[in-house]
Amino acid sequence: MLVAMSASLVYLLLRQILQMLTQLARDGGTKDVEILVLRHQVAVLRRQVHRPDLQPADRVVLAVLSRLLPRPRWSVFFVTPATLLRWHRELLAQHWTYPHARPGRPPVDKQVRDLVLRLAAENPSWGHRRVQGELVGLGYRLAASTVWKILNQAGVNPAPRRSGPTWKQFLAAQAHTILACDFFTVDTVLFKRIYVLFFVEIATRQVHVVGVTAHPTGTWVAQQARNLLMDLDQRAAGLRFLLRDRDTKFTSVFDAVFTTEGIDVIKNPPRAPRANSFAERWVGTVHRECTDRMLIIGERHLAAVLAGYTSHYNGHRPHRSLGQRPPDPPTRVVDLNAARVQRRPILGGLINEYSQAA
Repeated sequence: MLVAMSASLVYLLLRQILQMLTQLARDGGTKDVEILVLRHQVAVLRRQVHRPDLQPADRVVLAVLSRLLPRPRWSVFFVTPATLLRWHRELLAQHWTYPHARPGRPPVDKQVRDLVLRLAAENPSWGHRRVQGELVGLGYRLAASTVWKILNQAGVNPAPRRSGPTWKQFLAAQAHTILACDFFTVDTVLFKRIYVLFFVEIATRQVHVVGVTAHPTGTWVAQQARNLLMDLDQRAAGLRFLLRDRDTKFTSVFDAVFTTEGIDVIKNPPRAPRANSFAERWVGTVHRECTDRMLIIGERHLAAVLAGYTSHYNGHRPHRSLGQRPPDPPTRVVDLNAARVQRRPILGGLINEYSQAA
């Protein structure tokens, strides 16, 4: 009986509360009901969240509203009164704080900073004073201490590295003086074998097909070597080494053609095609892209085909080792707005010269 009476009492109370709320809503008390709902939701959130995460805009709104609400009613806020007062003091301090210039030297322009880091990255042996000297030549007046600070903040050692060049740099520097030569063969439609003599400039990968014949002799090969040096003209003065295999067609007369010009002849080890890898690579390329995809009739036909392919190979075909550029690219108009500072590598990148674009 006692449990039944308690249940009835709770039911009557809930019924009366609901009637009161319904009456308030009918009498235009919708806002009061909404306030009751919001207060209850805030109470629920307070039980679950002990320290709410407020954004700066939320703090501003609460600080301003605290000035419009009487202090005895500040209990509705979920922060303490001391916190509201502190927020208001911070707003006043920001309102009356005037901007002022930072003390010390003016900041370095981002373009100049990037240029300093570029010079240091492309020249590992340069110290901060060497980089500063190059900047002076480019028209940028920076103190050595400023360059040191830029490098140090970027994690780059401002002191020069006294070690020698890497193997890649060393071989790249020597490549400008090396010429390689070899033969490859092509079989015609009538099963006649034709020999092709070619030379490759290691630095630029430029190929010179100097002769096509079915009967190569030592005299013929020596004459083709003379023709090549005549075609190279002044460029031959920069060559110092010639790589060749031990084929009997390369006679002492052939070697003498180059030695008289100050070019040393280096023979590859026996059965070591990788020692002349640049020439072997071109043989594979010309077979895959040209001769294996055509039917060759004779020497004249093969000479004409190789002339066209060599022109394409030297002037248009991109090379990964050359940054996807051909060995002898055509002259193009350079956009000076896109590249204001230009680098010219010397000795394969061991030394760099920089110049300002006009």
